[in-house]
Amino acid sequence: MNTNKKGIDGLQELLQKNYDAEDGYKQVMQKTDNAPLKNWLKNQAAQRSAFATQIDKELRAINETPADSGTALAAAHRAWIDVKTAVASNTDEAILEECVRGEKASVAEYEAQIKTDNYTGELNSLLVDQLHQIKSTLNLATSLEELAE
Repeated sequence: MNTNKKGIDGLQELLQKNYDAEDGYKQVMQKTDNAPLKNWLKNQAAQRSAFATQIDKELRAINETPADSGTALAAAHRAWIDVKTAVASNTDEAILEECVRGEKASVAEYEAQIKTDNYTGELNSLLVDQLHQIKSTLNLATSLEELAE
């Protein structure tokens, strides 16, 4: 794989964002008693863990040291989720609202990285595939949010 510095930095950012998403899903999973929702959130956390593992593997293949945690901004966002869900009248709706917001941000980040043309071949295909899966999650989370209203 021939990846330039900007491409490596972009992969590191996506890796951290996947760690953030995984942590976020795990956190909100603890805030619901709705078993199907809890299971769905668990599956989303596992998916993001798998995405992170795939990107980690790509970074290691080019002798780069992968980031090992998420971003400080995400830690602040998770604190905001705590406050918001603590005062929300419908906790499941608030959880899904945060999932939709997070997935929209993920879609934008992936699209921005893919548009840079810093990735070719299999790596580009990997990122496009992850983006499609995130879009599917966003569509489902949006539908679930509408049902929870």
